[in-house]
Order: sequence, then structure tokens, then C-alpha cells
Amino acid sequence: MRGSAWFAVVVLTAMNLLNYIDRWVPSAVKPLFQKDLGLSDEQSSLPLTAFIVVYMLTSPIFGTLAERGRRPVIIAAGVAVWSLATAAGALATGFYTFLLARALVGIGEAAYATIAPALIADHYEPRRRNRILTLFYVATPVGAALGFTLGGFIGAQPEWGWRGAFVLCGIPGLVVAAIALLLRDPPRGRFDTEEERQQAPPPWSQALASLRRNPRYLFTVGGYVAVSFAIGGIGDWFPTLLFRDRGFKLEDAGAIAGQATVIGGLIGTILGGVVAEFLVKRGVKEAYLWTSALSLIPAFLLAGVAVYVAETRTEVVVSIALCQVFLWMYNGPVNALLVNSVSPGMRARAFALSIFAIHAFGDAVSPPIIGKVSSLTGSLPTAIGLVLLALLVALVVWTLGALRLGAADPTPSGAG
Repeated sequence: MRGSAWFAVVVLTAMNLLNYIDRWVPSAVKPLFQKDLGLSDEQSSLPLTAFIVVYMLTSPIFGTLAERGRRPVIIAAGVAVWSLATAAGALATGFYTFLLARALVGIGEAAYATIAPALIADHYEPRRRNRILTLFYVATPVGAALGFTLGGFIGAQPEWGWRGAFVLCGIPGLVVAAIALLLRDPPRGRFDTEEERQQAPPPWSQALASLRRNPRYLFTVGGYVAVSFAIGGIGDWFPTLLFRDRGFKLEDAGAIAGQATVIGGLIGTILGGVVAEFLVKRGVKEAYLWTSALSLIPAFLLAGVAVYVAETRTEVVVSIALCQVFLWMYNGPVNALLVNSVSPGMRARAFALSIFAIHAFGDAVSPPIIGKVSSLTGSLPTAIGLVLLALLVALVVWTLGALRLGAADPTPSGAG
């Protein structure tokens, strides 16, 4: 049983890695496909929005299927679809064909992202989930970093270009999709109480009503939306800022963004999980929310330095890498809160709704909004200021959540 649990974590973590590689490759080669396809700043961000819109709209569908169907099969099908769609981006001849290819990526990722955390939760008891989910979500910044780095490097090669970047980053997912068919599908809620296991998945109307009355879930998702807005905005536009406003080469801009994300994101995700566990063991109420909230204070300050103050390569790398350390500390604690704040029959739907919210109001809208503001003001750094505002919003929401829930929760840690 333990071997099958670890096998599931390794395979699902590999999927998460490829998920974020494929998601951020377009941002690394944005100047190339923007020039080749004749796109404006606003148009160049809409494919990312199309991907996220489809992703969030189809997530509830897969959340429903996951409550009844064999989850590894659904996940495998989703990974295969998104991998083929990523590679198909290389065939784009204009704005609409590129938009279509990126939109189809969202269908595949929705099948995976709504199900994987709940599947992991059924392999591990609640006390181990924060640790395991921290490992799983380490792949998020690492994958994003590889997307930036590989995309920028491959795109800069004359024999490959931006089209080759899409093909080479998309195809490996087919291998992982095949391996996913070997995963075991454990009983839903196997580590939860008998009463919770016997609860049938409620219809969406009841699920929404239940989540609306769940303050821990609402505060967690509320801050998550604002952080997603910030991460989506700076992720999509920071390499272009370095290329256009700071005079960096395309491959250097992608490498800087990638290095900062992998170093900062890896350390930050692990550090967030460790700090949260440390606070839980010492009886701090709402330790997970406090860890997520307070880490945003240095993230906000360092993001300002990276965007408005740093000039040399060293200054840019150090400031953005340190920013990423604190920015990613929420990753494990917040996703553990999402798992632990709802019953087994609600988990896939809770994640589906969370995915819908963080994308509908977060990273689906931030890149085109920043692009629009940049076009109107003629200043990309001014437009990226919206990222800083979003970080402040997340800080306020998670702090209020920690204070209110901590006052009402009689348990020592309030971890969820």
C-alpha cells in the first residue's frame, strides 16, 4: 500500500511539473510568436486567458466525473489531451488558430488538476497531507521555471524557434499519461470517518450552498484568487519586461525568470510547509493561514524592487528570486487547507470550484488587464503595479481569515 501511495505521488507530481512547463512556455517566447503572428500586447496575452477560461469552465465537469468514475483513467485522458494541444500550438498560422490550440490545453489540465489532490488525499491520512501536498506542489514553481528556461532557450535556436518549443515541451506528457493508467484508485475518503465516507457526493446546488457556509474555505480561496492574479500577471509579463524595458536578450530574460522561479519557488514551497508544520506543533491557531499571509509582506516589497528598482542582472535575479521564495510559501498550506476543510464527497468539487475562482478572477484576467493598461499608458512597469496591489489584497484576506477563524476555533492549531 505504501509503495502504491508513493508511486501515485511521483506520477502525479511529474504531471504537475509538465502542467506548468506547458502553461508557461508561451510567456517565454511571447516576443517571438507575437512578431511572427502579428499580435498586439493585448492579443498576445489572450491565448493564456483562453486556456484558463476553458480550464476553469470544464473543471466542475471533471470534478463531477471524478466523484463516480475511475480517477486514473480520467487523469490519463486529460494529460494526453493537453500534451497534444500544446504541441499543436506549433501549427498556428494566426491569432485564432493559436487561441484555439491554447484553449484546448485547458480541457486536458482541468481533468488532471481537479482530481490529483483528492486522489493524493485518499492515499494519506490527514496529518501527513500537508507534507505530501507540499512535495506535490513543489512541481509548480519548478515546472514554471522549466517552462520559462526551456521555452526561452529552444525558442532562441534558429533551427527550432517558438514552434519547436511547443512541440518539444508538449510531447513528454504522452508518456506520463500512459503511466497514469497504472495508478491505483483507492476508496474515496478511506482515512476519514465512516459517517463521512458514507456521504454521497451532493448535487452542485447543495455543494455550493455548503461551501458558501464554510468560512475556512472562503477565506482560503479568497486570498488564493488574489495571489493567482499576481502570479499570473508577473509570470506572463516579467520576461517581456526584461526583454523590452531592460534590454536583456530573449534567452537571458527567460533564463532569469526560470532561475528565479525554480530557486525561489522550490525553497518557498518547502519552507512554507515546514513553517506551517512548526507553527502547528506549537499550538498556533490558523497556522496555515498565518504562514500564507505573513509571507506576502516580504514578497510585496521584493516584487517592487524587482520591477522598479533593480537594474543589473545580479540585482534583478536576487530580488525576483527572493520575492519568489516568499510568494510561494502559501503553496502547500493553502492546498492542505482546501483538502482538509471539506468532506471526502466534496473534495473534487471544492477543488473544481477553487480552480474556477482563482482563474476566473485571478490569472485568467491579470495578463490581458496588464497588457491593456500597458497599451493605454505606454508603460509596462506601470501596468505591472497591479501585481503589487493584488498581493496586498491577498495579505488582507488571509490575515482577516486567520484572526476571525482563530477567535472562533477552539482547537490548538486551526489547521483545517
